[in-house]
Amino acid sequence: MSSPEPQPFPTAPVAVTLAVLAVLAGLWLGADWTGQRKSVPGPATVQLQAGTQLPQPKPLKPFALTDQDGQTLTGEGLAGHWTFAAIGYTTCPDVCPMTMATFVALQRQIAAAAAPAPQFLLISVDPERDTPERLAQYVRHFHPAFLGATGSQEVLRGLTRDLGGLYVRVEDTKSALGYTMDHSASIYLIDPEGRLAAIFSTPHEPAIMARDFSTLLNAATPPI
Repeated sequence: MSSPEPQPFPTAPVAVTLAVLAVLAGLWLGADWTGQRKSVPGPATVQLQAGTQLPQPKPLKPFALTDQDGQTLTGEGLAGHWTFAAIGYTTCPDVCPMTMATFVALQRQIAAAAAPAPQFLLISVDPERDTPERLAQYVRHFHPAFLGATGSQEVLRGLTRDLGGLYVRVEDTKSALGYTMDHSASIYLIDPEGRLAAIFSTPHEPAIMARDFSTLLNAATPPI
């Protein structure tokens, strides 16, 4: 399987929208982290180069999505594995192909370092078009083990908000697709206990992200 070709950056209107989404998500997460720090003392953080570690891993509320095989995917189903997750959709013209290419490079970097293999998940916010069959075709084009899942708008809005991400449907009468989905471009790292552990904002550098992942793994492993 050949590696995806580099994709163009978002056009100016999309970039502006994504920037606004990122700011709003950052404000919400900042407030949420503050609330958690007031109630639960956070562990010592580690220094990351590409990502931001949450002061306290954030438990995700229960959710149920449908994955690329038509099976139910829940938070419990992600337990036991580190998971890199991103918000997107299969007909995304720019951000998502770049994110999936980052997943491919990151998977290779981590495998080369002989670190425990994480999962890679695309959370589609376009359930109208992204059937399990379409998700399977899309994510497996990049890697046979990559995951894709979607769900109802209620579930998707709850989960993306929990991750600190946002998305919005944009009607486009000039497009053959009819509409697009503007969405956050960050990559979210979920730990083996189903908690949001770190966020990687753009631009994504797979080699540096792989080193950050190793740092987080070492910090999470109790000393012998």
